[in-house]
Amino acid sequence: LWRSTRSSPRNAVRRTTARPVLWKLVWWSEDRSRHLRSEGMTDPNRPPTPLRETFQPQRFMWLYALAWAGGAIAYVPFLSILLPSRVIGLAGDEASVTWLATLAFFGAIFASVGNIVFAWASDLTKTRTVWVVTGLVLSSGLMVASQLADTLPALVGILAAWQLALNMMLGPLAAWAGDNVPDAQKGELGGLLALAPALAAATAALVTIPGLASDSGRLGMVAVIVTVCVLPVILIGNPCPQPQLMRSDPSTLSEKRRPIVLWGPVAKMWVARLLVQISEAALFTFLLVWLQSISPAFQENDAARVLTVVLVIAIPVAMVVGRWADRRKRAIQPLWIAASIAAAGLLLMALAQSLPMAIAGYLVFGVSGAVFLALHSAQTLRVLPKPETRGRDLGFFNLTNTVPSLVMPGITLALVPKFGFFGLFIALAILAGLSAALLFSFSLRHTDA
Repeated sequence: LWRSTRSSPRNAVRRTTARPVLWKLVWWSEDRSRHLRSEGMTDPNRPPTPLRETFQPQRFMWLYALAWAGGAIAYVPFLSILLPSRVIGLAGDEASVTWLATLAFFGAIFASVGNIVFAWASDLTKTRTVWVVTGLVLSSGLMVASQLADTLPALVGILAAWQLALNMMLGPLAAWAGDNVPDAQKGELGGLLALAPALAAATAALVTIPGLASDSGRLGMVAVIVTVCVLPVILIGNPCPQPQLMRSDPSTLSEKRRPIVLWGPVAKMWVARLLVQISEAALFTFLLVWLQSISPAFQENDAARVLTVVLVIAIPVAMVVGRWADRRKRAIQPLWIAASIAAAGLLLMALAQSLPMAIAGYLVFGVSGAVFLALHSAQTLRVLPKPETRGRDLGFFNLTNTVPSLVMPGITLALVPKFGFFGLFIALAILAGLSAALLFSFSLRHTDA
């Protein structure tokens, strides 16, 4: 009787329907146990395992790149074209050089201080977006109001206030990327940041089209374009939370703190960027003068076309190299390679005797330098010592963007009168080579670099 009941069709159906449920319960209990063990909940003395990285969606990555481009648009057209044009109209050709040098000096100082102060303030208040929006509103208003200044002291005052407001936006915006972009996407981020110089140059060309707008109208156009670029990531970016980026890892914190004082990753990354930025600043100022010394027929619009070609080529190169660095987990290797190529381009420029060779050398240097700076901006985020002071630390890194403007004139005046541009480019090639050597030594000591 027992056998007949056990083997009846009804019981067979019950067994076949119960087995999947039973196996699901067993699987769930085992999986739950593994989860509890992985989180350290079954052993109170066991530290929690590192949190897993969550990739940011492409929407946030591209909107952040657009916002970063908006930050570049906020100062490139104004400082390179609109402000010098205003100064020439007020002071004349002879005095304008002194006026612009004074404005550049005080502007660099206030930009450096403002970036550190407001980025640090965003650390203390534990919010970034409020500072970004406030800086956006103030900097746009001050840029438009600069049209009212008609004396050198007035221009210095409004430029200083504008630099503080601008860096109220840029400092927290840079730190916001460190809060939200995981290490596995920092190469991709660096590639996207290469869009900023090209879009800024395109905006400068757009607002200076003859007859398009008045002087005050041009400033208003720039302010509107910056607002359109920056606000979308604030309003609809919706980044995925990255808790692993917001806490210090006790196992690596002491290792990261120590090299700041001695000679470790943070110091090497800082010095390496400074050395390349000195070369960039020198070429930004004296490119036209050097090319005209080789070919007097070379004009301003020709230099603008060369710069545009360099920035456009750098975009896909930086994107491809950045994604390669993410896939291969080689964050620093593209940096020292790019710095080495930049040094080779400077050597080619030093030896150039004809215009085609000179332009070819600058293309090599310009593209590799732009790729270096874009990827370096993103990879710097991985070597900072503490998430709690990320904004402040990035503010000190921003000194590598402002200090070259103060150092470069002295280097140029010391070399060009005695050795010509050949001596200048040789010196800059040595600086770029030292940058590559520093980063190469860093990559040798870190398996994921």
